[in-house]
Amino acid sequence: MSYLDYSVKRAPTGLRKFLHMNWALALLLGSIGSIGVLMLYSVAGGDFSTWAEPQMERLIIGLIAMILMGLVPIWFWRNMAGLAYGGTFLLLVGVELFGTVGMGAQRWIEIGPLRLQPSELMKIALAMMLAAYYDWLDPKKVSRPLWVLVPVLIILLPVSLVLRQPDLGTSLMLLGGGAAIMLVAGVHWAYFAAVLAMIGGAVSSVFIARGTPWQFLQDYQYRRIDTFLDPSADPLGAGYHINQAKIAIGSGGWAGKGFMEGTQSRLNFLPEKHTDFIFNILAEEFGFVGGVSLLVLYALVIIFCIWTAIQAKDRFASLVVIGISAAFFFYFAVNLAMVMGIAPVVGKPLPLVSYGGSAMLVVLMGFGLVQSAHVHRLR
Repeated sequence: MSYLDYSVKRAPTGLRKFLHMNWALALLLGSIGSIGVLMLYSVAGGDFSTWAEPQMERLIIGLIAMILMGLVPIWFWRNMAGLAYGGTFLLLVGVELFGTVGMGAQRWIEIGPLRLQPSELMKIALAMMLAAYYDWLDPKKVSRPLWVLVPVLIILLPVSLVLRQPDLGTSLMLLGGGAAIMLVAGVHWAYFAAVLAMIGGAVSSVFIARGTPWQFLQDYQYRRIDTFLDPSADPLGAGYHINQAKIAIGSGGWAGKGFMEGTQSRLNFLPEKHTDFIFNILAEEFGFVGGVSLLVLYALVIIFCIWTAIQAKDRFASLVVIGISAAFFFYFAVNLAMVMGIAPVVGKPLPLVSYGGSAMLVVLMGFGLVQSAHVHRLR
């Protein structure tokens, strides 16, 4: 045994846990967040106080919260799963009853001086609840219809409330994260095949019914689909923003135009450039190299999470890590698909990069559970 290993074993419990954190994962998350601070400084035209400074403060607070959560035993989070899910679900009901409206959506709730977006918290609470459910359930019952119905209801109840806000992007993340936990827990693949077949049939029916007296969507909704499929059909109207987003990515070339030299940002061609379309600014200023580098960092985060899930001896720990990493994957995948024009614009920011308070804190709190699973993986 080396002197370092001996010293760690003799150190107090809290210090041992601190030293056994997944510091590579923490470094990756901090690096992605730092890129966000840098890009927000650029988007604000060199003004640090507008977006970059508050973002940096939230990043530091979030990383500290992640470390503190990682020190807490994983069994504590398992015991808190029901309370977290039930409390967050009540907050979603509160949003439905007396939530705050912003930008045409009712997604926030004000509790004293705090302004919360419960749908963000539900990403963590749902992963905790499903992981606790499958940790409790006998593995032999996982694929039986009655026991499959329970997690389906656990997922669909909050999704139905989030869709009413409306927030399609977060709904997709909840569905994706929940489905990932069910799949890894051992639910038979035939259930997922049946769901995909039903989705395919529903989408086909929508297009087949167009122009008939019994069409499923309104005419303006079909026009939105047309715009998504062919933005050039209305370049100065509905397709304007996505066309400008593509121009920003393409004009960056291989190495980009240089830091704070992006014309799409400087001339305000892009909407929500500090939130939804911040990746386009990065791609314009740092080019293909910059965009791919960010994607590599995201991919490494997912890889570290999967490795933690594989190493964990605790079923709850393994499943909750899968749920958190799946939700994180869908988070950045939905945004990137949206700003590249390969998916409809659903108004989701880029995690840890786009400007936002509650979103960043919730993401890092989720990785606090991952750190807790890593520290206590041999339990």
